[in-house]
Amino acid sequence: MFKIEMSDQNQITVTSKKFNYVYSVDGSLPNPLEATFAALSGCAGVYTLKACKKLNKSAEGISIECKPIVKPDNPSFPTSWITEIHFPQGWEEHEKTTVNEAVKKCAVKELIQMGSQIQFVVNSSTKVLITDKDPLNL
Repeated sequence: MFKIEMSDQNQITVTSKKFNYVYSVDGSLPNPLEATFAALSGCAGVYTLKACKKLNKSAEGISIECKPIVKPDNPSFPTSWITEIHFPQGWEEHEKTTVNEAVKKCAVKELIQMGSQIQFVVNSSTKVLITDKDPLNL
């Protein structure tokens, strides 16, 4: 579960069982869309590292560049995502292909691509605080 306790500050902290994620609305920290792009990029790195371990090959020297291609009328909405993996010398084509194929299986990418199958439900409720002086004497 993820939880946010709202305030009038420019920062929003999302808490989970293991981590806190802090975003801002004033540009001082990433916003959720930037964090989503970072998650896509990070996922490419995770899958690259996993593939290197399977190949028993060091990931040292590999660099990954990710770039969203956005709609001209809406720079917040990407129409495509380009991931370029740059390998150091000494990598054979089949090793590069193995890494590229692994990155294509990125779970974050698949979630975004298949996201239309996720049902989003938004509910609202009134939070009732029960104190020691409960007027209902419960």
